[in-house]
Amino acid sequence: MVQIDLLAPNAPAPTRAPRALWACGFRPFFLVAAIFAVVAVPWWATIFARGLSVATGWSALSWHGHEMIFGFALAVIAGFLLTAVQNWTKGVTAQGPWLMALVALWVAGRVAMSGVWEPGILGAILDLSFIPALAVAIGRPLLASKSRRNYKFLGMLGALFALNLLMHLASLGAPVAGERLWLLGALDLVVVMMLVVGGRVIPMFTSNATGVAVRKSAWLDKALFAFVGLSIVSQIAMGLGAQSLRWVAILSSALAGVAVIARMVGWGTRAALKVPLLWVLHAGHAWIGVGFMLRATAYLWPQVSSAMATHAITVGAVGMLTLGMMARVALGHTGRKLQPHRSLGWAFALLGVAALGRTFLPMVAPALLAGAWPGYYVGFVSFSAALWAVAFLIYAVVYLPVLTRPRVDGRPG
Repeated sequence: MVQIDLLAPNAPAPTRAPRALWACGFRPFFLVAAIFAVVAVPWWATIFARGLSVATGWSALSWHGHEMIFGFALAVIAGFLLTAVQNWTKGVTAQGPWLMALVALWVAGRVAMSGVWEPGILGAILDLSFIPALAVAIGRPLLASKSRRNYKFLGMLGALFALNLLMHLASLGAPVAGERLWLLGALDLVVVMMLVVGGRVIPMFTSNATGVAVRKSAWLDKALFAFVGLSIVSQIAMGLGAQSLRWVAILSSALAGVAVIARMVGWGTRAALKVPLLWVLHAGHAWIGVGFMLRATAYLWPQVSSAMATHAITVGAVGMLTLGMMARVALGHTGRKLQPHRSLGWAFALLGVAALGRTFLPMVAPALLAGAWPGYYVGFVSFSAALWAVAFLIYAVVYLPVLTRPRVDGRPG
């Protein structure tokens, strides 16, 4: 059975071809996401190591989390959706000046939220404006083509906007609970997006590249999203004071983690291990399961902290899935063979080591290093940040000509 690649480079041509960088959404957004990843994470590590503060009205931890979700991850999401929606609908999302305006709006939000000054109401407006603009760009072709299967992405963008709004309201003194609660909710929503997209493309990419027959279970997917949804709702409810839901949070998170791993059984993971563009996606998806299981364990075992679960998802899942998708989509949509430069394999591996170190070393280190190396935790954070930065720097350097030059097959996009 022949499978059609949902991300095949078949987007329509614009009436007037823009410059290569502004021809399709993945080009500028993947580039700025990589550059932002290289700069923002070492910057955060420096702030953390030196005990510095940021002028945002939030804690330094919340600021860091906000910028990784609404800065880095949202840039990758934007690049993916602007590109994928064109292929799902055969309509144009944003190209040329409109795409430039979207990127400029994202950059304005990052400047406003740089931590150098208090963003205030104007900074909040700049930061909040990007998601509605992105929703309009993808919503017009989705609604025009009645692509109902993909309306869910508009809903998820709307929920992300609401959570970002609640964070800003909290920073401005509104009685809406702490910004940390809404930040973790936003991270969970990004996880839902990754599970939706991953379930569509990872098995298909694997089958197309290896010839291995893959299988997916509809009932398991339904159960997975039910467990994930229950985990998210119970986490937020507990943050609002409903501590009676503790066991609901534990069981739903544990079941969600198991379901994520079980979902991959028929995805041809063993065959994918030979292909860097595939194993990084499989590994990133598996990290989601690890993160949910660690979240459940953190309630029961004091040696496991909620931060370990968070970083399993952020560094492991978000990091590896975004880098893998950015690498594959950029090649496919510029008419190149799906064979990345060998340095990308090293970038994927470095990111995997960063995820392992940031997640598990804080658990085993206290017994081994506390006496000999009092500052071990800061050292682990700095080490993982350096590996992350190098991984995305490799991408930025290798893919700069890919993203800024016309397609090699002469087609638009």
